[in-house]
Amino acid sequence: MADRLVRWDPFRDLASIQGELNRLFGRTFAGTEPEPSFAGSWVPPLDVYETPEKLVVTVELPGIDPSDVDVSVENSTLAISGSREFYSDAKEENFHRVERRFGSFQRMLSLPSTANADNIDATFDKGVLTIEVPKKEEAKPKKITIKASG
Repeated sequence: MADRLVRWDPFRDLASIQGELNRLFGRTFAGTEPEPSFAGSWVPPLDVYETPEKLVVTVELPGIDPSDVDVSVENSTLAISGSREFYSDAKEENFHRVERRFGSFQRMLSLPSTANADNIDATFDKGVLTIEVPKKEEAKPKKITIKASG
């Protein structure tokens, strides 16, 4: 059998433990009002990668209107924030399960000194926010031509 490479997620175990504790207390204290699973803040997943010309940040924001998202840069820190509102057309007590997170979110990323914060571009397509941070000219790789003699 071939070995399978699994990406390590340090928060997966914590989320699993939290879920188990919520289920345990839900069974133990049946009849009491549990805290809604959609309350508070949440953390949308993101990826960051680099090309020779830029840094690219992609953030999964399904179900969120682009006008509800703010992207800013201050002191070499990229800030992404916004919110996802709970369903307005349904009452909380009518739900059997709520696994999606709702409320406000904020992600902060330190930009390297090679980033050109003056020309950042952000696009939103199919629930994915893509932020492109160009590199400063002096940080981009330069091709050196080798001159042959004789």
